[in-house]
Amino acid sequence: MKNKITPTQHERVMIEGDFIVSKTDASGRITYCNEIFIQFSGYSEEELLGTQHNIVRHPDMPRGVFHFLWTTIKEGRECFAYVKNMAKDGSFYWVFANVTPDNGPDGRPVGYFSVRRKPRPEAVAIMSALYAELLAEEQRVGPRDAIDASLSLLTSKLNQLNLSYDEFILSI
Repeated sequence: MKNKITPTQHERVMIEGDFIVSKTDASGRITYCNEIFIQFSGYSEEELLGTQHNIVRHPDMPRGVFHFLWTTIKEGRECFAYVKNMAKDGSFYWVFANVTPDNGPDGRPVGYFSVRRKPRPEAVAIMSALYAELLAEEQRVGPRDAIDASLSLLTSKLNQLNLSYDEFILSI
């Protein structure tokens, strides 16, 4: 199922204490989704199960950020990230995500478990500005070099702050 939805400016905001939960197989296909994920995404459980998790990817999200996230979890490490998602109706919602690999007996990921909660508004403002810069850089260099350019800019900004990615994300 390819996501051909036009984004709107309508924002949906999570309630404090709500958690969006999903599980995927190793290739990112949804194997479980909780009711809050269904509500926020606007898709039915049947539409979500078996579908790539990027069904809720918002076009404002830089490719480099998702590349970083997937690289991290494929290496068997958890990753925290602020993510702007898009619902079936084009509305958007921000989440603070924790994605954890589900490792098999050989230590390799056989799937992934993600829990998302309501992000702090201050963090969303910071990440919105950063993602806009990363996305502009991706668009400037074109699709072939987008991921590398985005990651290079992100690394440069983290170096200026003298913070690792994890330190930065957990500090805002």
